[in-house]
Amino acid sequence: MAEIVTVLTTTDSEEDARELAAGAVERRLAACAQLNGPVTSVYRWEGEIRTDPEWQVLLKTSAARYPALESYLREAHGYDVPEIIATPVTQGSADYLAWVVAETGAGAGETPTEAPD
Repeated sequence: MAEIVTVLTTTDSEEDARELAAGAVERRLAACAQLNGPVTSVYRWEGEIRTDPEWQVLLKTSAARYPALESYLREAHGYDVPEIIATPVTQGSADYLAWVVAETGAGAGETPTEAPD
C-alpha cells in the first residue's frame, strides 16, 4: 500500500480555507479536505506575540503527491510563511487508504497542478 499523509495548513478566513481545500481536491493533490474553525492561534511573528483566529485545513493525500500539494499551497496561500505540516498515516482502513491513492493518482484523471493565477 502506498504511503499516506495528512497535511495541515491554516489561514485567516473560512473563505480562504474553502478555496485552498477546493483547489487541492480539484487538482487531485488531495483526496479530501476537512475545515475546522475558527481556532485561536498564539504565535510570535516579527518580534511580537500575536493571537489571531484562524481556520485549519486538513488534507489527505499520498506521500507521492505531497511535493505537488506543498507547491500548490505555497503558491495559493495568502501568508508569507504558511503552516504546512505533513504527518504520516501509520494505520487506517485499507479501503479508505486505497481510495486516497486512487483519487490522487495518475489513474484518476489527474489535472494540472498549477496554482490559480
